[in-house]
Amino acid sequence: MNLYRAIGSIGGLTMVSRVLGFARDMIGSRILGASHANDAFNLAFLLPNIFRRLFAEGAFSSGFVPLFSRRLASGGDKEAEAFSNEILSVFMPALLAVTLLFVVFMPGVLLLVVPDYADTPGKMELAVELTRWTFPYLLFISLVALLSGILNSLTRFAVAAFAPALLNLTLIVALLIAPSDKIEVVRYMAWAVLVGGILQFALCWVAVQKAGVKLRFGKPRLTPAVRELVILVLPATLAAGVYQISQLFYAYFSSQLGEGALTKLSYADRLNQLPLSIIGTALGVAILPAISQAIARGNEDDASDVQARAFDLSMLLTLPATLALVVAAGPIIGALYQGGEYSVEDARVTGNILAILVTGLPAYVLVKVLTPAFYARKNVKTPVRIAMAVLGLGIVANFVLIPIIGIYSLATVTSVSAWINFALLFGILYAKGHFRMPAWLVLRISKQMIAALAMAAALYGIRILAGDMFLGGVVERVLALGALVGIGGAIYFAVAWMIGGMDREAIAALRRKKPVQ
Repeated sequence: MNLYRAIGSIGGLTMVSRVLGFARDMIGSRILGASHANDAFNLAFLLPNIFRRLFAEGAFSSGFVPLFSRRLASGGDKEAEAFSNEILSVFMPALLAVTLLFVVFMPGVLLLVVPDYADTPGKMELAVELTRWTFPYLLFISLVALLSGILNSLTRFAVAAFAPALLNLTLIVALLIAPSDKIEVVRYMAWAVLVGGILQFALCWVAVQKAGVKLRFGKPRLTPAVRELVILVLPATLAAGVYQISQLFYAYFSSQLGEGALTKLSYADRLNQLPLSIIGTALGVAILPAISQAIARGNEDDASDVQARAFDLSMLLTLPATLALVVAAGPIIGALYQGGEYSVEDARVTGNILAILVTGLPAYVLVKVLTPAFYARKNVKTPVRIAMAVLGLGIVANFVLIPIIGIYSLATVTSVSAWINFALLFGILYAKGHFRMPAWLVLRISKQMIAALAMAAALYGIRILAGDMFLGGVVERVLALGALVGIGGAIYFAVAWMIGGMDREAIAALRRKKPVQ
């Protein structure tokens, strides 16, 4: 597998979705502002995504992909197809049952999660209505996770990476055609979430069929394959459950911080998630099958090499993104969101949240890089224990810090927790001999840091020179952001290239479209 080309394919198409997501948020922020209607929609969008990550993307994929890859290698397409159908037949009714339960009992659920919404007339009722429309998205997007696992195992990354763009396209259409009333706007957006989930499912379903894997919804049976997956996934699901509980506390705390708090936190997190999704998620998706196959062959050296190259590539791309967002968080938020109903003060607070949140970005990405080393060895217990300990402490820390630093507590605790999580994962892999940072990797990351610092100094100068351009008209904002991204990127990669902060041979091989050995 050519790691650079795989990451380029996944990251590039993920970037398309994220750009559309920013377009969606830019339109939405100007129409809705930091209002209770926008808070209600962000909550309605958050809840199904919390359970999507719990039941699907993380824990499920980490167990499904190695098992599917193993059957593909040992028994060929037919055995892998049979395994997929056994899982689908159990996965589908379980998701349907969970979805129906939450839709029926949604008023009680939200009363537990965001009790303070009841203090604003109509806010709780609106949140319940919107969440009942968005929650069935969980069913379709979880099935998309299964289909994406099949496609990724077959190294067909493009469709799964592009699918989320369909959700953002439907949301943009909803914003453009909705009536001007804020309540009606968020209703249209909630309906669009459900439509987007159906479209993603349809796209991935067709892609899997074209890949030669014939799926069907059969009678659920607890076969040995299903039991094996459940045993493998259950601990990781428990770990994800702890994380999702922390996300529910995230919503709970935000409901106590006044109108617009959840909206500001959500907009800041969108920018933080951009490099995390493009770099971290793409790397995690790309290297899990490669590490699993290397370990299945008994080749630990190959597995370690994949891990080291992923570590190198992640830092090459993450370090500049981190420093750029720290230095220019305020101007970037102002250029993207300020205007219409989104005030100067709203943008200032959102920028501060972003600057704090991205200090943990390298750790977030490296956790994505290191975790597959555990999953590929069927060791999900260790990441579980670490996640439970770190996130449990994070919840306690928020209870302590919220009264002291308010909304900034959530970003601070999230960032610190990510670094603790990374340090523990790395320490255990090192102690077991599964991953050691070779000297070339340490030296290269040091050079990448030098290049990133040079870029940060240049960005600080651009920020001063650009002044109010970040808050000017559309043309001025585009020019100012273009200068930040273009000049900053050029300086970073030029310095990194000159001082040896990147793998020149790998990039040359990529340009020649030859695999990196």
